[in-house]
Amino acid sequence: MALPSYAGPLERAWYYGFRVICGLIFFFLMAPIIIIIPLSFNAEPYFSFTEKMLSLDPEGYSLRWYDLLLTFGMLAPEAPRDAAWWADAWENSAWIRAAKNSIIIGVASTILATALGTLAALGLSRPEMPYRRAIMAILISPMIVPIIITATGLFFFYSATGLAGSYAGVILAHATLGIPFVIITVTATLVGFDHSLTRAGASLGASPQTIFFKITLPLILPGVISGALFAFITSFDEVVVVLFVAAHDQQTIPRQMWNGIREQISPAILSVATILVIFSIALLTTVELLRRRSERLRGLSPG
Repeated sequence: MALPSYAGPLERAWYYGFRVICGLIFFFLMAPIIIIIPLSFNAEPYFSFTEKMLSLDPEGYSLRWYDLLLTFGMLAPEAPRDAAWWADAWENSAWIRAAKNSIIIGVASTILATALGTLAALGLSRPEMPYRRAIMAILISPMIVPIIITATGLFFFYSATGLAGSYAGVILAHATLGIPFVIITVTATLVGFDHSLTRAGASLGASPQTIFFKITLPLILPGVISGALFAFITSFDEVVVVLFVAAHDQQTIPRQMWNGIREQISPAILSVATILVIFSIALLTTVELLRRRSERLRGLSPG
């Protein structure tokens, strides 16, 4: 909103001062994230800027830590980079193995969380649903309860049921953490949902399945996809639950980073962090675009 021409001195001071304050807050929040990006290109094994980096000397920058993400854990990292070398990296590189585990667990838990969270949101959106507030509080409790308590409870429960140390256990745990995000985003989408459309479909003889896939789902799809992205990010970044319930061979990227901090301090962690930052920014940008599309579909914002 532009500053009107008739604004007084105090209004002008607040107009510009507010933007300065917002800029400082934004810098305070983003500086710790952005600072790791140039450090990940450090040619030296340090977590600080060297003199060559500060003087913008090309010799002070290197891709060695990104290369280490491929070679760490390989049987023959110094071999010629042919098909056999890439096969070795795919099978034995610790970071590639962690990435594969993160993607498998993240995708599976996201599908499960999205399906269950969407069904729960649809049920909670119905006015005749009894005890809606109590059920909602229970379903979103994983967002409120400290993660260490959730992880401890899952550990004892999984130990008694045999799910500890299994992929199924980790996927179910991550789905539990992702369901609240799906419920919240889908519920927000359903706020402006016109239920007369579903009643019209039912009056024309459509089955509940047809009504859901032909009418309801297309209208709430932006909220469903947004919730799925949040659930995937939650799974991809989660480390505490993995430390409690996953087996040793089920290393995810956050757990591999945790092990790297404990066992060997290497700037390769900064390279992974940089990749994750870029990946998270891309996902959050997608979420914002979907939110705007959802508002346009519901007529809450101009096209």
